[in-house]
Amino acid sequence: MVGARDARTPIMKAVVYKSPCRVEVQDVTDPRLEAPTDVIVKITTSGICGSDLHMYEGRTPSMEGMVLGHENMGVIEEVGTAVVSIKKGDRVVIPFNVSCGFCFNCERGFTNACLTVNPEGYHGGYGYAKMGPFRGGQAEYLRVPYGDFNCLKLPGKPGDGHENDFLLLSDVFPTGYYGTELAGVVPGATVAVFGAGPVGLLAAYSAMLRGAAEVYVIDCVQARLAKASDIGAIPIDFTQGDPVEQIFELRSTTAFVEARRPGEEKMPGVMCGIDAVGYQARDREQPEKERPTQVLEDLIRVVNPTGRIGVVGVYMPSDPGAPSDAAKHGQFQFPLGSLFERELRLSTGQTPVKRFNRFLRDLIIAGRARPSFIISHRLPLAEAPDAYQKFDRRSDGYTKVVLDPQRQAA
Repeated sequence: MVGARDARTPIMKAVVYKSPCRVEVQDVTDPRLEAPTDVIVKITTSGICGSDLHMYEGRTPSMEGMVLGHENMGVIEEVGTAVVSIKKGDRVVIPFNVSCGFCFNCERGFTNACLTVNPEGYHGGYGYAKMGPFRGGQAEYLRVPYGDFNCLKLPGKPGDGHENDFLLLSDVFPTGYYGTELAGVVPGATVAVFGAGPVGLLAAYSAMLRGAAEVYVIDCVQARLAKASDIGAIPIDFTQGDPVEQIFELRSTTAFVEARRPGEEKMPGVMCGIDAVGYQARDREQPEKERPTQVLEDLIRVVNPTGRIGVVGVYMPSDPGAPSDAAKHGQFQFPLGSLFERELRLSTGQTPVKRFNRFLRDLIIAGRARPSFIISHRLPLAEAPDAYQKFDRRSDGYTKVVLDPQRQAA
């Protein structure tokens, strides 16, 4: 019945938001089944996402005491009486979207915009500001609503060679892939990905999985650019000059130029662009400062007329730390005239993870995809405060951090 318990302790460890740039590992109450469709998952891996850093930095309306973590996987510990397709002991990964599966949007595949799970809005998520009452999974256990719908079953056992790969199905791998979907990447496409963080790297990786001919990755952090190069992308350091002009110059020296017909010199850029940075983009002229529209402006310049732009970097309607009063309310000056004149299509939004996670899982199982190349650190839960600080500073090669709540600190 709902609320049935085994003999485990009613207290667990979890990463809790305290104030800007401060999280703590604290004792919190163990989750309970609250509906017959719920499941409880014993977390084996939970990721720290770049989106978590928005809250960490105080750039969202975070609440003290919130348990963080929307990238989660583990083993089913307990199931509600209405759960029929998964059972105790099953290994699962959970999309960051909390969704019901039966509302108007979910039925059409938009599980990123579920209408029933969040009383305050039209989407739900774990441990994230304004995305509903759901605690995050940077903890020992997590309650998952609508367990049959939201849990993707996995093969193998916790801690095996695919643990880190499967964890990335919760968010960043589907999100990177969604960027290529929005940007219209097809075999032979030319692609520019702005941002070489976890999402940007997996967008570049997804573009190559989809058969792109050339993939440029723009960033300024050398460790990230090195990872982009490792997977076969072309790294562009924006501190070395205008990245758009750098791409134009590189493309002008390739064999593709010889295949042009008259007039095609007017298409010196790429056909697909992806924003994997969002509202904390850096000003190219003054990298120590933010310029929220820098990436969007560069994408409109580098994507050829009739091309497509996919925006999976986060833009917030409210940002207390924004560089201008307008930006604090999610309002930006934007070159709409250039977008229109160049006949570009721009698409954006949160990722409907369930649209892709099953198929990306099968690419991992088949050995066709190993997205865990982005992960730099796997740490016990107790080290989360230090990991947040270092990941936020991009220090010590911290490109992607995952936490193991079942592992004891050294």
